[in-house]
Amino acid sequence: MDLQNILSKKLLQIVVVLLVTQSLFSQKIIRYDLYVRDTIVNYSGKEKRAIAVNGQIPMPTLTFTEGDIAEIYVHNELKEETSLHWHGLFLPNKEDGVPNLTQMPIKPGTTHKYTFPIIQNGTHWYHSHSGLQEQIGMYGMFIMNKKQEDKTIRKGIDDLPTIPLILSEWTDMKPENIHRMLHNASDWFAIKKGTTQSYSEAIKQGHFKTKIANEWKRMNAMDVSDVYYDKFLINGKPDSQIETVNGKKLKAGDKVRLRVANGGASSYFWLTYAGGKITVVASDGNDVEPVEVDRLLIAVSETYDIIVTIPAENTSYEFLATPEDRTKSTSLYIGDGIKQLISPLPKLKYFEGMKMMNGMMKMNGDLDDMGMQMSLNQMDMNVVMYPEITGSSKQMKKDGMESMPMNSDHANHSQNQYNSNALSSIKTLNYAMLKATDKTTLPKDAPVKELRFELSGNMNRYVWSLDNKVVSETDKILIKKGENVRITLYNGSMMRHPMHLHGHDFRIINGQEEYAPLKNVMDLMPMETNVIEFNANVEGDWFFHCHILYHMMAGMGRVFTYENQAPNPLIPNPKLAQRKLFADDRQFHFMAENDFATNGNDGMAMIQNTRWSLGAEWRLGYNDMHGYEAEFHLGRYIGKMQWIMPFIGFDWRYRKMDGEIEENIFNQKNTKDKRAVLSAGINYTLPMLVVAQAEVFQDGNVRLQLMREDIPVSKRIRAGFMVNSDKEFMLDARYIIKRNFSFRTHYDSDMGFGIGATLNY
Repeated sequence: MDLQNILSKKLLQIVVVLLVTQSLFSQKIIRYDLYVRDTIVNYSGKEKRAIAVNGQIPMPTLTFTEGDIAEIYVHNELKEETSLHWHGLFLPNKEDGVPNLTQMPIKPGTTHKYTFPIIQNGTHWYHSHSGLQEQIGMYGMFIMNKKQEDKTIRKGIDDLPTIPLILSEWTDMKPENIHRMLHNASDWFAIKKGTTQSYSEAIKQGHFKTKIANEWKRMNAMDVSDVYYDKFLINGKPDSQIETVNGKKLKAGDKVRLRVANGGASSYFWLTYAGGKITVVASDGNDVEPVEVDRLLIAVSETYDIIVTIPAENTSYEFLATPEDRTKSTSLYIGDGIKQLISPLPKLKYFEGMKMMNGMMKMNGDLDDMGMQMSLNQMDMNVVMYPEITGSSKQMKKDGMESMPMNSDHANHSQNQYNSNALSSIKTLNYAMLKATDKTTLPKDAPVKELRFELSGNMNRYVWSLDNKVVSETDKILIKKGENVRITLYNGSMMRHPMHLHGHDFRIINGQEEYAPLKNVMDLMPMETNVIEFNANVEGDWFFHCHILYHMMAGMGRVFTYENQAPNPLIPNPKLAQRKLFADDRQFHFMAENDFATNGNDGMAMIQNTRWSLGAEWRLGYNDMHGYEAEFHLGRYIGKMQWIMPFIGFDWRYRKMDGEIEENIFNQKNTKDKRAVLSAGINYTLPMLVVAQAEVFQDGNVRLQLMREDIPVSKRIRAGFMVNSDKEFMLDARYIIKRNFSFRTHYDSDMGFGIGATLNY
């Protein structure tokens, strides 16, 4: 090799080293130290425990520029484990922050370092992925700005002053107790909201037949949001005002870009603005062509970038965030001066929604096959509940809307009839309006993996699943690096579900062809079918789940994993980690109640999880009975709707009967003086939510029983009955005073008439 070639080669090596060195030094390391501590807050007049990071709720807003290196040190000063997940970020799997899946939990008193390059831009957020910590303060904004020299910077949009806003909710109740009550079908939250939909309310509103039809199909009252919240918050406050941005006072004609993230655990929010239209310019951190609307509904965990204008001087305009159930609201006033309010959203019309549900639901619990008619959020099944669109019930009857059932026979007609933008001058954002600013097509030569999931669940027992299986009942879904994954999602449940994919953006197939929008959250309404697709380009274990916190903890999710991927160094014992991950949806929930009455004492206790139930009932008589009874049942719920539960049991009784022997309706002799027998049987939920029980005892006796508890007579009055083939019966009524306390009166064939007080947990 001659001298010239040697020198050329050396020069090339020097140039490469200089370029690499320059690139490394040009990447700015941005460090944050986050101290996670217990704190006490008072949002509603009561001091309650919360979790603060660096002494604040929400957590600090973390800001980066594309090209930076993030170094985030999490100092866990709690007495429990924690973690942080970076929602919507592209990063190495081990930095994703899902305990027992991508890392082990951060132990109390330890520090964990997250580090990853910032390779995207946009509005995102971060939150705890440990237990229910997100509900009590562990959520915050994560902003990634574009480089100033970035060619994708949009004039008049990206150069506007920005305000990060994170929406959330607050409950004085411990989230663990909320989770337990949801699984135990408590209607206390409906009582607090005033949405009980009892028989007396149905009669008053002319919907008695609607209520009967609802319960005939074994459905509970309609629910829009699971939980009652004491306060709703923007940036941790019920209401606040912004007069300046970046040190400059806002004036008439100014435009402001709001970076909005829904950090709520279970609340969707309607966004409206007193100053006029809202212009949507980005969703889930991805630019879209500007869309002007009157309002939008932001799903749990979604982000939207929107632009609002200040129309006049000396006025501050209300930016209103109203939860979907419209119980309360939270406001931000933009500008300086007299407050200009926007009209609050009226209360929902639940019985109209219930009637619509009745037309959609089959007797077997399935929904009518209208999914493709409901795609892309264009036809909201709840639209008949919106008074601002549909008007009064009388007007609906006049227009012929109320009598139109939502079933397959009316699908084509109802597509226009129930399109909110067709019904009203109010323009509401839907996914079909979103169009990416650049082409988003996936690699054309990549193999395609097709998947389909039905979003399933039932409100009675608060079980949420995909294809009727929770996370702990499934294996990880294997995908290959480089392939395109196309997923069809059908919501076969009666609630909305915001489905979130970790580590990837997906295309929503919404009719925009090559410009389909990129998102990481897909909100699906009941009966809706949508298709998403993404390129599998980052190895690891990636969570795909409903982002309503209590749905996720109940098991509504899956894990995608790449074939032949390298082991995760942060998961030293994969089997142990998996057991801990599965423990979330295998958790048992306890409930109990006891009635202290003039004629005796009776009660029940039950512990149950997704499939299993162990229950006990007892009765202790003071007067004629002079004895006790106790029954124990261990059963497993089966079927998608869980209307069937085979069980084994034990019946233990004593009653002073002076040698008397009773007979049941089958002429079988039955002694109650000393009875201790095993049994096997089955429970089945009949129409009208009546539970039928057939039980065979070891002595050959058979008992058939019908029972219904919690018949909603009025907002706070519940009734119940029991009758069986042993010629026993019971009637009762109770008035609910507080969450754990009721007055009750009942007549029992063995115990007689009694009045008392009931305590429940």
